Amino acid sequence: MKGSFFALTFYDVAEQIQTGKLHEIAGAQRAPGFKHPAPDYVRFQIPVSLEYPEPVSLPSGEKFESRIKYFDYGVVCIELEIGFDTDWGGLVQLANRWMAEPKLESLSSELLRSRLDRIRPAMIQPYKNWLGEDYFVIQVTEALDDSGNPLTAKALLAGGRDCIVEIVRGESTPLADMERDETLQSCVSYYPNDLLVAGWTAAFIYDTKESAASTRLLLEYANTQLLEFRHYDVVLTHVLEDVYKKIERKRGFLAGWKMGRQAEHLNALRLEVTELTERADNAVKFLSDMFYAKAYRMASRRVGVDDYRVLVEEKLRIAGELYESMVNDFHQARAFVLEAMVVAILVIEMIHLFTNWR
Repeated sequence: MKGSFFALTFYDVAEQIQTGKLHEIAGAQRAPGFKHPAPDYVRFQIPVSLEYPEPVSLPSGEKFESRIKYFDYGVVCIELEIGFDTDWGGLVQLANRWMAEPKLESLSSELLRSRLDRIRPAMIQPYKNWLGEDYFVIQVTEALDDSGNPLTAKALLAGGRDCIVEIVRGESTPLADMERDETLQSCVSYYPNDLLVAGWTAAFIYDTKESAASTRLLLEYANTQLLEFRHYDVVLTHVLEDVYKKIERKRGFLAGWKMGRQAEHLNALRLEVTELTERADNAVKFLSDMFYAKAYRMASRRVGVDDYRVLVEEKLRIAGELYESMVNDFHQARAFVLEAMVVAILVIEMIHLFTNWR
């Protein structure tokens, strides 16, 4: 089998990246589109920008081709690629070795930091601390049988199902039948000679080099979505903790008067997170019966996008309820103050009236 091993490292670096500006300041290009026939709206709403740095090397001497992809919602993907020509046993060992290699993440981080100064003008509200995700793709572009004939996806899966499971799970020893069957549930094909098996930390692709690039782009998109929802989950967690502390410190009737500004701040953050999640969630459009839609749903479910989406939506709901409660407290405090002022004015008027009467 011949193909490539890809180490993908994702960083959430800013609230937004102006990809159009990247074309001017960094010479970035638009990433290629999708392979299979589809209407024009099955595409990224804002094209992904792509940059080709020089190859990078490990201290042990292995050299990786490198690419950088910029997504407009603030995520950067560092892609490291190394080729292979081996059999099933060698492929399992190769995948296990590189998936456990910590220096790959260091290479990716250094590569991104070396470009920060140049791309900073295109970054809107850059973050000081980055969230990161790792994902691996084992891409087979040629697989031959004993007679030298290309294997179909069905034949490849039949002869290497145990090895594919080990590769996707990052293991070097056979797994139990239940684990194998569960892993292979995330398996999809479009033509007789292509195959995608997606897992939590890695995916196995069997396709031509050009066609596999489209499938890999979907896997990257699913991981960027996971990273974005992780970021929003952290933001909302901190915001809710701060609101709870302020509510607990609230004392007396007039304390609710301070809730007005705090409620405005909470609602602004809630609306901002809602807007950002919608923008990231709608970055690419699918038809429900398209191959890419099925592949994306399968991959996003595997990497955990749906789980984090539920967490974010639940915290947005809680933030909305807290906002309503804080607004009610503010209105009650304001009504109390207004009533007190009216009473004070009436008392002053009565004192003035009685003084003049005497």
